[in-house]
Amino acid sequence: MSFIPTAGPQMDAFFSEADLLLFGGAASGGKSALEVGLAATKHVRSLILRREATQLDGLIDFSHELLRDRGNFNSQKNIWTFDGNKQIKFGGMPREDDWRKYAGIARDLICFDEALEFSREQIFSLLGWLRTTIPGQRCRAILGSNPPRGGDGGWVFEEFGPWVDPNHDLYGTVKPGELLWAIVVSGVTEWVDGPGEYEVDGETYTAKSRTFIPSKVDDNPFIEPGYKATLQALPEPLRSQLLYGSFTAGQEDHEWQVFPSEWLQQAQARWSKNRPDHAMTAVAADVAQGGADKTQIQSRYDDWYSEFTSLDGKDTPDGPSVAAEIVKVMRDRCRVVVDAGGGYGGDTLTQLAHSDIECYGFKGQSAAGSASRDGMFKFANLRAQAIWQFREALDPAYDSAIALPPDSELYQDLCAYRYEIKGNKQDGHIVQIELKEKMKERLGRSPDKGDTTIMLHASHAGGLKRPAAAKRKLAEQQRQTQAIMRKSRSFRRVK
Repeated sequence: MSFIPTAGPQMDAFFSEADLLLFGGAASGGKSALEVGLAATKHVRSLILRREATQLDGLIDFSHELLRDRGNFNSQKNIWTFDGNKQIKFGGMPREDDWRKYAGIARDLICFDEALEFSREQIFSLLGWLRTTIPGQRCRAILGSNPPRGGDGGWVFEEFGPWVDPNHDLYGTVKPGELLWAIVVSGVTEWVDGPGEYEVDGETYTAKSRTFIPSKVDDNPFIEPGYKATLQALPEPLRSQLLYGSFTAGQEDHEWQVFPSEWLQQAQARWSKNRPDHAMTAVAADVAQGGADKTQIQSRYDDWYSEFTSLDGKDTPDGPSVAAEIVKVMRDRCRVVVDAGGGYGGDTLTQLAHSDIECYGFKGQSAAGSASRDGMFKFANLRAQAIWQFREALDPAYDSAIALPPDSELYQDLCAYRYEIKGNKQDGHIVQIELKEKMKERLGRSPDKGDTTIMLHASHAGGLKRPAAAKRKLAEQQRQTQAIMRKSRSFRRVK
């Protein structure tokens, strides 16, 4: 049996020139067949992955239909060898760092089946081995997937935003299958004008092409007619996601998602570029002092939150440079809050304190100082308190007026927070927030914008720490004041 793509989206995907292709959207749109078909007919070294290896049965069964007369299948290693030197490897990556099992081996085709079940970091880490030494052999990667569900997979809106994210500047201006070009700088995708090399901060990047080709159940002639009726009977938004492949249909929130996506959408819809005409409330900063992440700075005017000032870590290498950027943003001698939990913020706080700026360090592991609004929950630490109280502030049932900038990265950050309830009624229920490291695994980056916004909301909460330099300066001022008062008393006129 040979593989011939069906007319329509599957054929468009088969012949697409994209280096990185997102294909599918709807259920049973021919994603798996495309992946195996390309591996069997157009490539020499192929890797096809599911997040869980136990989910590979359908892919392997289809590979047997295509290759049973052409090669040998090692069922222990899940490897086909055929046509002399060609190979298809099937595998799984259940743990976050399982991509390392496949690193170091060059592949000219890498396919991620149900790609949005993988983290961004898993996918882009493994794409580093998408290469070949065979002259004329093309390399490409296929992401076959339905829309994200359950609160995960939101990275697709950043990596394929022009096609699937209504908040993206290019959304609605590019067609399915149209190539766009991008480079990845310090883990962040940046869209560029076209193919070629681009220099960023002295380093040269080669642009790679991307596209999205949607496919629906109607595009697959091999699906029995009754299956479409099954999809039509599903409840919304699952019906629109699996029947039509809609990425914009309401995403189902994760069971333990802190911030309901609807609340976040309402907060972003309230935002406008016209900030309130009164004094600035506070500034918050998440510092990447020379690190790979970005320094994020955001200001607040009561319920109105500004857009971010985002700076590469190499452009903020020390405390004075970060402090200078904060001073550029702050107005009205407002309070400044800096994340001091990771070790980077200390120098910045010291510099701000020496400049006589009211500043505080936010240490998430500090003890919480209050309970939830309804009194039902205590908090595991200050981080849990700040996150939960921001949830309470966004609750539309309490007429929330918070206005957040329509920033896709901020939205995905805030959607990524997860909580759990520990304890019991007798000893008290305690809110715990998932570790930041786990969030980074799902997002493929640090949730720095989300952390900054949450700190900004907590800018006047109890439990924030004054830097030691500020305490010393205050003590010195008090000593000087007391000395002046003593001197004044000693020279008091005697009648």
